[in-house]
This record gives sequence, C-alpha cells and structure tokens, in this order.
Amino acid sequence: MIVLIIMASILLASISIIQFKNEAKEYHQERLERNENAVKQHINYVLSTTTYPLTSGNLDLIFKDKIHELAQIHNIEINIYSLDGQLLKSSKESFSVDKVSPSIPKYILKLVRSSIEKKYVDIKTINGVKNRSLYSQIKDDKFKPLGILNLPYVENDGFYENELNSFLIRLGQVYSFMLIVAFAVAYFLSSYITKSLKTISDKLSETSLYQKNEKIVLEANSKEINLLIKAYNGMVDELEKSAIKLAQSEREEAWREMAKQVAHEIKNPLTPMRLTVQSFQRKFDPNDADIKQKMKDYSETLIQQIDTMNAVASAFSNFASMPAQQNETLNVVEVVELAMDIFNEEYITFQSDSPEIISKVDRTQLIRIITNLVKNAIQSIPENQEEKSIVVTVRKELNNVLITVADNGIGIQPKDISRIFEPKFTTKSSGMGLGLGIIKNIIENYKGTITFETEFGKGTTFTVSLPIINS
Repeated sequence: MIVLIIMASILLASISIIQFKNEAKEYHQERLERNENAVKQHINYVLSTTTYPLTSGNLDLIFKDKIHELAQIHNIEINIYSLDGQLLKSSKESFSVDKVSPSIPKYILKLVRSSIEKKYVDIKTINGVKNRSLYSQIKDDKFKPLGILNLPYVENDGFYENELNSFLIRLGQVYSFMLIVAFAVAYFLSSYITKSLKTISDKLSETSLYQKNEKIVLEANSKEINLLIKAYNGMVDELEKSAIKLAQSEREEAWREMAKQVAHEIKNPLTPMRLTVQSFQRKFDPNDADIKQKMKDYSETLIQQIDTMNAVASAFSNFASMPAQQNETLNVVEVVELAMDIFNEEYITFQSDSPEIISKVDRTQLIRIITNLVKNAIQSIPENQEEKSIVVTVRKELNNVLITVADNGIGIQPKDISRIFEPKFTTKSSGMGLGLGIIKNIIENYKGTITFETEFGKGTTFTVSLPIINS
C-alpha cells in the first residue's frame, strides 16, 4: 500500500511536469501566432493607406516611421527584411542599418518559401532560455511577396514555473498526509491480521504429542485464517488419537519387555534348582552316612534360589505399584544421615549446610532413595581403585531440598546416558536395573526431579530435588 502510494505520487508529479511544459509550449506558440496576426493586419492596413508604390524597394520608406508605432502598439520587436534576407527596418532604436547588418540564413528563406503558409518559426536555446523567431512573408493586395516580417519572441516561463512549483508543493503535502494515513492503516491492519496468526503461532509452538493440546477458539474475519484454524483443530484431534494409540502401543511394548525380563529372571534360578533336584534324585541313598548334611545342602540351595525368585517378584511388584505415601513431618538432614548408617565404607562422607531442614515426606521412601543412590555409587567404584570417595550433601535452595550423591567411580558411558532411568537397564553384571526407575517414580510423585552429571572415568553426581511440603 505504501509503495503504491509513493509510486503514484512520483508518476503524478512526472505527468504534471510534462503537462505543464506542454501547456507552456502551446501557450508561447499561440501567443506568437496571435501577435503575428495582429501585426500583419496592421501592416496590411499601412500598405493599403500608403502613398508609396507597393514594391520591395519601397518597404523601408513605407515603414520608416510606422515600424516604431507598430512595435509600441503591439509591444513586440519587429524586423522587416527584403525577400533576399537583408534587413530593411527594425524597431530597435539603437539598431543602425549598415552593410554588416545580420541577414536571414538561407535555410530559413528556403523553409519560408517552401511552406504552405509561407512562414517558419525558428527555435533556439540561448543561455538556457528558449528564443522563438517567426519569419512570415509580407504580401500586397494581390498576394505578391514584398518582404519578410520577423518577430523575435523570448519565452518567459516564470508564471508556469511558479504554478508548477505551487502544484508540486500541494501535491507533496497531500501525499505526505496520505503516507501518514497509509502507515497508520497498514499498522492497524497488519496488527489486526497478525493477531490471529500470533494466536495460531503460540498454539503451534505449544503443541506436543505428550500433552493435552487445546484447540483454538477464535473466529477471524479472514476466510484463509479460519481455514488455518480449522486445519489446526483437526490436527489436534488427529494428534490426540495418535497419542492414545502411541501410549497404548508403548504400554503393550513395555509389558512385553517386562514379561520377557520376568521370564528371564525366573528362569535363572529354575535351572540350578532343576539340576540340584536331578542330582539329588540320582545320587540319593537313604543309607548314606552323610545323608543329613546332603539334605541340608540340598535344602539350602533350593531355599536360596526360591529367595532369588521371591526378590524378582518383589522388585517387579514394587516397580508396578508404589506403596501409598505416609507423609510425616521430619528433619530431612537427620533421616538422610540415619539412612547412611547401614554403610560401613570409610570413604563415605556426609555434609549439610544446616543441621535441620524440616519437611513433610515419607520416611521409608526417603531412606529408599538414599540407600539406592549410595549403593549404586559404591558399586560404580572398582574394587582395585586406590582413592575412593562418596560425598552425600543435603542443602536447602529456595523452597526445595537438594540431596546430592557424588562419587569418583567409573562414571557412565555416553551411549548409556539416555537410558539410565529406563526399567530393566543396568550396567552391572547382577541386578534387574529397576532401582533408579523406582526411585524416579517416588521422586516424581512428590513433584520433584532427579538429574545427574557424569564424566566417564571420573565419576557421577546424582542430584535429587524435592519440594519442601509444609505441614
């Protein structure tokens, strides 16, 4: 809109300049012709009333006194030439006729004779000013040429230039006002249009497969924007269906993987149990003197494998459904320090910037978090490592209590970082990889977070952030 207005103003100004110049040109041409007609009528009157014979040689005598009268009456310079182009009379008082008087160029004489109207207008630009000079034949009453009339005319475009400048100033004022209006209209119009687009953009940036997406409730005046809103709302419906299907598929896949893991963990103790029973059945002798010891070893082996199977079932049961929270008001620092008493390793140290951080949490679940993290830290340090260190820190930060467990073990390999909280994932030779998954569920139930920083070969630091729930 603004570009069109600017282009229109430039185009209109250009056309106006050309129009003014053409009008000035036509005005000067018409004015010169009017002067010619008036002077010629006066000359014809002088010729009809003179007592001198009407010949070319008598023109200087006929207009000896009349030429100045003609010039004053018509307010124009008048020159009379002979048919061969020699100056006979001029209205210039300071002009003296002599042998070196300027004559009419031969090409102008030819153009005057060859033209239908027996006249020619010569146009020259001198010092940036246009000078017109009209040459026309003077004839007697029988249309016989007697001489040539010359009317010099200097164009004065001051009036048209002033008019043009005034017009351009008014045009500039009008279009400046139009530009201001265009800027205002363009701003409000673009704001009006982009307001709907901004709403759509914000909704698109918030759209995610893993959350409930809201539809856009907006009725725009633009048909295209309404189609865009309709397409977005349709996409939200399809996305919700896809999310439901994906969640169902993920649950089914998780249960399949869990079933495989359970089957695998149960098969592990079943195999030695089967071998033990078969061996006992094959070698059983009631009369053997060591029958009691063998029965004892056999029973202990079966009980050990049964305990392993029971631990597997308990671990998966705990992972599938966490016990209800039994929140109680307690000192987090004291509980964490108490939970560490079960560890006898001398390289485990405890630090806290405050002796007391009161919150309302489940004591058992908090102890479970600490013991699991410390146990993982102990297992991450190789047995043959000389300098071993595990530092457990508790501190308060705003409305959260931060518990960090830092070790100088082998750390976590980069390829395993993204899977560290996955169920059944473990980097150890024993265990089912459910510990971090379980404590992550506990922490998230409290609206908390668990993060870690690791450098392979140097150690890992786990940070648990739990909101302080006031009683």
